Amino acid sequence: MIALYRTAQRLQEFCLAREWNFCFIGGLAVLRWGQIRVTKDVDMTLLTGFGSEENFVDQITANFKFRPVCNREFALRNRVLFQDETGVAVDIALGAIPFEQRSIQRSTLWEADSNLFLRTCSAEDLLVYKRFANRDLDWADVENILARQTNNLDLAQVRAELKPLAELKPEAPILESLERRIRRQSEPFTRIKPTSGQP
Repeated sequence: MIALYRTAQRLQEFCLAREWNFCFIGGLAVLRWGQIRVTKDVDMTLLTGFGSEENFVDQITANFKFRPVCNREFALRNRVLFQDETGVAVDIALGAIPFEQRSIQRSTLWEADSNLFLRTCSAEDLLVYKRFANRDLDWADVENILARQTNNLDLAQVRAELKPLAELKPEAPILESLERRIRRQSEPFTRIKPTSGQP
């Protein structure tokens, strides 16, 4: 875990030196807002906007290495920059849409380790990122975030941010599935009644 934090710290310092807007999402944010679990990579949203991505990509690749599966063209085409630093995988999403901008604005520092502070997205924005990704692992993270942060979440904000994103995936019941899990978390715990003859 220390190697993961140090890689994130180096990347954060790199961005701060250039006054770039960013925040960590993915597994690092889950460690803050959800459940402690094994995570092997660093995920970041870097606000590049549309049209200036090449400048960001070129500066990053001058200091970090691409993974074998990625190159400059791949990063610009897919708006995702994969890197590998000291054995820790790094995934930088080139952000531009309004939600990504707002999630960075709402991000805050988290003391991941003693005197090591990392800027992560909020719990609400992490739910949006996770729900939109819509993978099995993301669903498990969603449930853990809801369970741990139940009384602290601004669910109205989550719904407002997720609704326009969900419209981009009409084939997936993104909002409906989230609402089911929210209702499940709010239900009071009911003890299983013993069968006849049991105490």
